[in-house]
Amino acid sequence: MSSVATNLGLFPVPPTRIVSGFTTCSFVDVPHVAKVALSDSALGIHKVSSQTSHNIVTPPCSEPVSREAHPQAWEAFFPEGSINPGNKQTAPGGFGFYMQGPGPFHKKLTQETPHEVVMSYEVMFEEGWEWRKGGKLPGIYGGVGESAYGCTGGRQTDRCKCFNLRLMWRENGTGELYAYLPQDAANTAVMLAIPPRSIQHPDYGFSVGRGAWKFVTGKWTAVAERVKMNTVGKANGEIEVFIDGRSVIKAIGLVLRDQEAPSSCVRGMHFQTFFGGHSEDWASPKDQKAWFTNVSGAILRPSAQPREEL
Repeated sequence: MSSVATNLGLFPVPPTRIVSGFTTCSFVDVPHVAKVALSDSALGIHKVSSQTSHNIVTPPCSEPVSREAHPQAWEAFFPEGSINPGNKQTAPGGFGFYMQGPGPFHKKLTQETPHEVVMSYEVMFEEGWEWRKGGKLPGIYGGVGESAYGCTGGRQTDRCKCFNLRLMWRENGTGELYAYLPQDAANTAVMLAIPPRSIQHPDYGFSVGRGAWKFVTGKWTAVAERVKMNTVGKANGEIEVFIDGRSVIKAIGLVLRDQEAPSSCVRGMHFQTFFGGHSEDWASPKDQKAWFTNVSGAILRPSAQPREEL
C-alpha cells in the first residue's frame, strides 16, 4: 500500500484544504497532519462502555505491506449471541466510546467552530465473518455540549442539539449510513432521496444509501466521513461518505444546526460497534472479531466558490 493510496483513503480531500489534522497511521504524508499514538490519552477517548474493551493488538495480515501499514489495531470481540449493549439479557460484544481527538484538534473543533471536518479509520472483519442481519460501525457525532451525547436510540428531547452519523453493515456486507439528524423537513427529503435505498425508522434514525458499497472480509477498508455544517438559517449542510477514497454517499442541503442550537458543531467520533438491532435475531451467530486502526481527522478550509458573473 503506497502513502498516496493511504492518504486518499483516510483524507479523501485535496491536501491544500487541510488546515489542521491528526492520524495514527505512519504511512500518511500530508502537510499539517500530526502523527499521534493509537491510545486513549492521545486521542481524547472518554465515556467508555464499562461492558466491553478495546484492547490494542497486532492484527492479522495477508501480506508484508499490510503489516507495515497496520502494525496495531483496536480489537473488537463479538461473542456468540452478543447484541446491542442496551440489551442486558445477552452477552456484551464489540466496544463503545467517544473520541474527541488530540487536545489541539479538539480545541479547534469546539472553540473555533470549524465549518467543515473529515474523520476516518480503517476496519477489517476477520476471514469467515458472518454478517447476520447487521451491526453498527463508528461515525462522526456532534451537537451542543452534553446534548451531543446519546443522540441515538429514539431520543425524543433536544433533537436539534445533536447529530450522529454511525455506519452499519447489513446482510452480506451491504453498507449504509445510519443517521440521526435534527428533525427538519429538508433533512427528511434529502435523506430519503439518496440511492440505492433509504428508509426513515420509527426511532428517528435514517438508513441512508443502503447498498452504496459492500464490505469485504479479511481486507482492510478505509472509511471516511466529511461533514460541512450549515449556515444557521440556511439548509446548506453536507454529509459525504467515502469508502477506500471513493465517494459513495453525498447529501447536500441539510440542516445540522438551527436558531435553537447555533453553536452546534462536530465534536469527534462515536467509536461504537456491535451487532444489532435489539432482538436476538440480530445477534452474532458465533465468536468473531474485527479490527480498527489508522484513526484520523482533519479540519478543512472552505472550498473555492465559483465567482458570480457580473
